[in-house]
Amino acid sequence: MFGSRQSGLNAYAKVGIETGVISASPHKLIVMLFDGAIVSLGAALGHMRAGRVAEKGKAISHAILIVESGLRASLDKNGGGEIAESLDALYEYISGRLLLANLKNQPELLEEAQRLLTDLRGAWNAIGDLPAVADANQPRLPILASA
Repeated sequence: MFGSRQSGLNAYAKVGIETGVISASPHKLIVMLFDGAIVSLGAALGHMRAGRVAEKGKAISHAILIVESGLRASLDKNGGGEIAESLDALYEYISGRLLLANLKNQPELLEEAQRLLTDLRGAWNAIGDLPAVADANQPRLPILASA
């Protein structure tokens, strides 16, 4: 008659995430993408160590999707200059490491990707703490591609 307690908790969490996304600034959305990828890699590590192949693959695929379709796709590759190019190459590297980790079942590659994403998340948070630039002549950071 009623759903399981876990499905109710999952639905509640989903509503919380969706509400957070709707009210988030572009900066916060990127932080949420980093968080999602990092959490997925943590889950993938747990699944890998426990020998749960299907769950490991699903978690790694989710992290790759976030990196490629979220973080990498949001770069302003035209106006972002060298920084955007470097981030694009780094995201490509991370995705490659994740694919290799999945194929070869190597947790150290997942840990490397997780460290890189955690470092990038920290840098991104530091950018968010900077005061807004009021001068239109100042260079724009390659934060997000314009919609």
